[in-house]
Order: sequence, then C-alpha cells, then structure tokens
Amino acid sequence: MRPHPALSPPPLEPLMPALTDSLDAAPRRTAPVRPPTAEQAVTHTLLNCLLREVSGPERQTAVADGHLLLRLPRRGVLLRIALRRTSLVGAHRFSGPVCEDDDHGGWPEVDWQRLATYVHDELSLRTGVRNEEFLEQVDSSHRAVAAGLAARPADDTPAAMLATDALSAYVASEQSLVFGHRFHPTPKARTGSAGSWSSYAPEAGASFPLRHLAVRAHLIAEEMAEPAAAASLDRQRADVPHGHRLLPVHPWQYEMLREHPTLRAALDRGDIVDLGEGGRPFAATASVRTLYDGETFLKFSLNVRITNCLRKNASYELAGAVALTRALSPVLADLADRFPGSAVLREPAYRSLALPGPDGTPDRELLEGFGVIVREGLPGRLLPRITPLLAAAVADEYPTGPAHISRLLAAAGPGTVLDWWAAYLDLLVPPVLAAYFDHGLVLEPHLQNVLICVDGDGMPTQVLFRDLEGTKLVPERHAGTLAALPPDVAGAMTYDAQRGWDRVVYCLLVNHVAELLAALADLRPQTEAALWAQVRATLQAYADRYGCPPELAALLAGVPLPAKANLLTRWQRKADRDAGYVRLASPLAEDILRHTARSAR
Repeated sequence: MRPHPALSPPPLEPLMPALTDSLDAAPRRTAPVRPPTAEQAVTHTLLNCLLREVSGPERQTAVADGHLLLRLPRRGVLLRIALRRTSLVGAHRFSGPVCEDDDHGGWPEVDWQRLATYVHDELSLRTGVRNEEFLEQVDSSHRAVAAGLAARPADDTPAAMLATDALSAYVASEQSLVFGHRFHPTPKARTGSAGSWSSYAPEAGASFPLRHLAVRAHLIAEEMAEPAAAASLDRQRADVPHGHRLLPVHPWQYEMLREHPTLRAALDRGDIVDLGEGGRPFAATASVRTLYDGETFLKFSLNVRITNCLRKNASYELAGAVALTRALSPVLADLADRFPGSAVLREPAYRSLALPGPDGTPDRELLEGFGVIVREGLPGRLLPRITPLLAAAVADEYPTGPAHISRLLAAAGPGTVLDWWAAYLDLLVPPVLAAYFDHGLVLEPHLQNVLICVDGDGMPTQVLFRDLEGTKLVPERHAGTLAALPPDVAGAMTYDAQRGWDRVVYCLLVNHVAELLAALADLRPQTEAALWAQVRATLQAYADRYGCPPELAALLAGVPLPAKANLLTRWQRKADRDAGYVRLASPLAEDILRHTARSAR
C-alpha cells in the first residue's frame, strides 16, 4: 500500500535534494551489530540515562576522538566510551566497555556494578536523598538480561518467512525484547522467583494454559461496553457449574493469591470452584501480563513489580478501560475513516471477583488481583494478508528476533529505505496528531504500544495502536464524559493539555520515531539527516492539510523535544504518570537539517 497522495510530503527545496544526494551517496549497508553481553547492556543503558537526564543537561559531556566523555561532577568521575555512531538527538550508539580516568593517563574499565554505584552516589549527592532499592533493581535487571540471553534461541529467520505464518511471526516479535527500554535504568528489573519468572516470561518464549475459576454469578464484578463483549472469557471452558460464571486467571497470579483467607473461604463453601488449568495456550506478550491466544488479548493483574510499577489492574483502571471504549467510539470511528491505515484496539470488557470483605464491600485485593481486561484481538482489525509486528522489536538496537528492521530490509537499497520510512510515517503520525488536535485524545504510541503491519515485501501497510491504560482525555474537551464517571476513574483518564502534548510528542517522536529512525540509520551510516528530513516533511504535510496549531508550529520551528526522565523518576520513586521530562535539542529545524546534510556528504 502506498501513502495516500493527499498525505504525501511536499518537496523541501532546496533541502530535500541535498539530503537525497546524501542518502544515495551513503556507504554500503552495514551488517547489524552483534548483541552485547548482559554486562555491556547494563552499562550502556545506565550511560544512556546519565547522558539524557543528568550529565547532558548539566553540560558535562563531550564527543572527542570517536568517544563520548561524560562527567559525574558531584562524584568526581570522568567516564569514556567508544562510539559506533553519533545521533542528532544525543541517542548515541556505544561500543565496548565504559572506562574511567584514573588521573594518571590510564583508562581502566568500569564494570556494571561500579557504574551503578557511581550513579547511586551522584544522584544521592544531587538530590540529598538516598534510594536503597536502586542498586538491587539494577542487579535484578542484569540478572534478567543474562537469563533472557541464555534462553534466547538462535534465530536466522529470513524476512520472507514472516508472511508464511503471521501469528508465529507476531508472537516472536513480542517475545524478542531481551534488553528492554534503552533509556530506562532498570529495564528488566522484576520481583518474583526466578523459577516462576522463567515459566511465564516472554523472553523465555512462554506459552501456557490459563487457570479457570467458576464463580457464583452474584460474586462476579463485570462491565461491558457492548453486549457479548465478554464472550471471549466465557468461551474458554464449557464445564462451568450451573449458576456460576467463568473467571480466567493468570496461573502465576493464582499461585500468589491462592492462600488469601477470603478466597480460601469461598473455595471451601463452594462459592468458587477451582477448575484447574486448561484450554488453548496463551502466549506472553512483551508486557508480561498481557497474553494472546490468536483471537483475543487478555490483560491480567500480576502482583509482580516490573521495571517501575506493580503490574496490577487497579479498580479505576478496570472501569476506565470500558469507559474509554464507550466514550471513544465516535472518535475512533472518525480516525479510522480519515486514516484507514490505522486502528486502535478497544478494551470492551473486564471481569473480576467481588467477594465481600469484613466491611461487606468487595475485597479490594481480590477485586484488583483477579481483574482481567478484554482487549480486541488482531483478526477483527488487521488487513488481509498482513503480518503484525511489535514496533519495539522492529526498532531494537540489536537484531534479537526476525522482526528486526535489518531482516525486513535485508536486501534494500538506500531509496527503498527512504520509501519504507515515508510510508510508515504517513501511517503513524497523522492519526496521533489528529487524535490530539481534533479530539483532545492523548494516544500513547510508544514502541511497545504500536504494531507495525507489513506486507509480504516487508513494507508497512497498517499501524495498530493498543493499551488504553496510557490513553488519556484532555478535560476541557471531554467535560461531560468525565463528569458522568466516578472521580477516581475520571481522574486517572485525564492529562491537562500541556502534559498531554508532552506525552504525545515524547511517545511519538522521542520514544518511537527517533528509535526506529536510529535503527534505520544503523543500516545506512550518514543517512540520519535524510531520515529526519522525512519526519519534518510528514509533519509539514499534516500542517498543510489539517492546519498548524501553535504546538505543531513550534515542532516545525525546532523547539526542544520532551524526553521522559526515567532515571530520575525511578530514583524519586514516582509513579509513571508523574514522570518529569528533560528537553532534547530537536533535529527538525530546516536550517539544522540543511547543514547536517552538507556535513554528511
């Protein structure tokens, strides 16, 4: 599918010819870099966070002689690492170990534990508070990366194989993220026993049947946005006793909650019947707690802390998913009509336990602990003969699965790379901007929330957005909808206009576009400016067709871009919703792109 003619970017004269010349004259395609060790992955990730959030904003960095120099001024440490490639947004690619200046002309290596301690000390001195969890979380992340690398099968699947088994290719993409978010200090940190984790982790290729509970109908908590929205739950088992309803449960969560006294009492008196595990297997997706059986996604609660948060469906999130699905029906219909290459996966139902606690109201621990959200599966939204792939797997820094961009564009020349990029941007960018500007809807299109759907040649033809937990409403545009909801549900569904715009720009341009662009630039050195020029052209095309509000005009003018401060958020033990932002120099200004193109030639 080619981009819609009306959305095709206009030529940027004389900028685009210079950038295209640079692209055509670029060196031959480079081979993908071999994945690092767990030790290297941890040090590189910590350095990414320091560069973006601490040393970079405080002007304590320099690039010299093919290396990044980075100071921790309060700790009094100067670090150095070799660069594979520099980045216009400071998201450089590193190579090899981190070293430190020993004040005697030497540069001894710094292992991951020592670097983590330096980070801990610098942030303690900077903030005046200590975080006793931090070093353990870095250690947990290191252990998880090491386990993921050990469990990862050798995979040389050619891109052509993606079209022969779309479901397997999709699941493989969800389960290929061994290293996680490269701008999060502890991207693979987790609680829970190692034995349990290996049974349910996507990195280990986990696929397993669900546990099933039969619950007396009056003890079920449930909401549906439309009739039969919960049918995917009921079809899991046929042997449900009369007067009971089926509640599918993540088997790991059941093991963690099975001794809860209120649950045990209900089992003993027959209000709940444990039917055991059974039915078709579900595969773990990248989020760990969301599972997929080829027809429906089920988003379970897990009393496990992953990265930054306990992965539990709070009561307001259960109700909020269904409320958003109802409220957004006309909005999503409008977006689908205007941008037929995109769609949003709805979450039309939830179900949980409503066992009374000592005060007679549903026990909150069980209500939230057993809450499961139904998300639409791919068959109802996916175009025919198309393979969906997790965007994070396509954009990964390293080729850890068959969905990686180096596989999709294995034989592509420079022109094909730019065609692929232009087609993808035309699918991704316009609906996100229209959602915000036209409907006051904050989508969260970060790499783990978007599926890139490709044809048999690996070309993007559709984009699917998912996970309504991160989708928010701007209050002044949805006052009536929000007023009709309980305050805790309404409050969790909103961002003010500025925070909403920061979230959109961060997720769309910094987390998603910049990272996928970096993976493309890895394949063709010296093409980064040409790829950013296409981003600018896509934004300009949207502005020309739909109008250019001040926020979009500022982007085109090259104002700094917001980047979520994951390190500082983790250090301060804030909820993700309350994360702050640092500002990155933008590569979108036309004059910067022109000069960058000249220097690349």
